[in-house]
Amino acid sequence: MDPSSLFHPAVAAWFEDHFARPTAAQTDAWPLIKAGRHTLIAAPTGSGKTFAAFMAAIDDLVRLGIAGALKDETHVVYVSPLKALSNDIQRNLDAPLAGIREELRRRGLPDVDIRAWVRTGTRGC
Repeated sequence: MDPSSLFHPAVAAWFEDHFARPTAAQTDAWPLIKAGRHTLIAAPTGSGKTFAAFMAAIDDLVRLGIAGALKDETHVVYVSPLKALSNDIQRNLDAPLAGIREELRRRGLPDVDIRAWVRTGTRGC
């Protein structure tokens, strides 16, 4: 599975500059996710499951942003059972988001400001 067949060229280019190839989990999941199918990815730790979902979501947001249709509101919610994992995901999203933004700039495309936030704990419980 070639990322350029499913993702916006700037998103695919960023991926191809940073990874040799998609993992098996990503190869299996991306076509289903991009087709709008509910997708459960069962694979070992470190197999790219979370990034499979994030990459598809980032691509959708980039496409909305380029089209001028990305509203300043929450579009994706990722729920993690562990605070440490949430912070890890935050860090792991910062580099792809910055890199894809730079790839858009390099191609002369509109800037797309995609932000990731982490919320931990509970209030009022």
